[in-house]
Amino acid sequence: MIIANKNKKCIALLGTLPPIRALSSYCYELTKALAPHFKIEFISFKSIYPSFLYPGGDLKGDNTYPEMNLKTVHIRQRLAWYNPFSWIYEALSTKADLLHAQWWSLPLFPIHLTICLFFKLKRKPIVFTVHNVLPHDKSLLYTKLSHLLFLFGDHFIVHTTIGQQQMINHYNISPDQVSVIPHGSLDFHVNNRADRHKLRQEMGLGNKEKVILLFGTIRPYKGIDVALRALPEIIAQVPEARLLIAGKLWEKWEPYDQLIKQLNLNDHVILHLEYIPSNQVYTFFEVADLTIFPYRHFDSQSGVGATAVSFHKPMIVSNVGGLPELVKNDQFIVEPNNSRDLAKKIILCLNDPLLLKQMGQQTKSISQQLSWSDIAKKTGIIYKKVLLAKNL
Repeated sequence: MIIANKNKKCIALLGTLPPIRALSSYCYELTKALAPHFKIEFISFKSIYPSFLYPGGDLKGDNTYPEMNLKTVHIRQRLAWYNPFSWIYEALSTKADLLHAQWWSLPLFPIHLTICLFFKLKRKPIVFTVHNVLPHDKSLLYTKLSHLLFLFGDHFIVHTTIGQQQMINHYNISPDQVSVIPHGSLDFHVNNRADRHKLRQEMGLGNKEKVILLFGTIRPYKGIDVALRALPEIIAQVPEARLLIAGKLWEKWEPYDQLIKQLNLNDHVILHLEYIPSNQVYTFFEVADLTIFPYRHFDSQSGVGATAVSFHKPMIVSNVGGLPELVKNDQFIVEPNNSRDLAKKIILCLNDPLLLKQMGQQTKSISQQLSWSDIAKKTGIIYKKVLLAKNL
């Protein structure tokens, strides 16, 4: 127990919950973990961005998440990007003792700034979880506005030690104000009744194919082309290898399509280039033998990585951001942009079923280190610290 029931504090969580996508998986798990220990007012969105600002070009919600009916959680989905009065109303109407804001996206800056300003006027402390300390697209504007927003923060949570150093070095945040709390595994995606053989049949896969999964939004930093360039060497050694690419396009696919044709990979690449609903995520991880993260650059921890961990999947990752923390054996960490090394590691794994099994067991042990009960405990300690500092 973090704080005795009779002294339960009320926490306002600012982020996204279903059907809005964005950080919904993370916020869903965090809210469930905190609910036994605090009263939660979750301030979420009914309309998060104008569609032209969304790289995926599609803002449809996802109604396939499990329901969350918890007595200590009150969900308020009223924020609208086009209505500043909704921002002010939410900030003024909450009775929370503390604001815990999830920060990750530049278009949300005005909303976060407004809500944080009113919390400060009410002399209530603010904790930020900074999911992207530095933006994936190296935006100077993101960094500048983040610096301004962080002036309101009493404490900051990041997911990696790299992120901690970036907060200190780039934003001049005091080290004692920055805590590292990992991104928990996203266990709600797991379907214990899934039939791997049947799912493979539905995807046109047999038992002999060895499936390499590259999952998540298709973005330049993800290294899709690095994986494709590795594939010819993999096929030469493991002809039954298949690269399964699944995720929403955030960039043009044509250059990758040309590369697939150029390298004669059509029979070895399976594409699902659309948003994967929450209740369908398990199908892709269940059919996979190995998951890869050939990212070019990355500074945070990966939600897709947290999903792979929850399925106890063998993983090969680039040596960027927090990805190396998701594997126990440094042998399966590759340098970014190194297709040959990636191919070599994939071949080694696919040719050794016992090694794959061992890697899966290691991932399972990592999943136990990323439990949401531990995350809730560490987060609660931070809440208590900042509340005591404000004599609340």
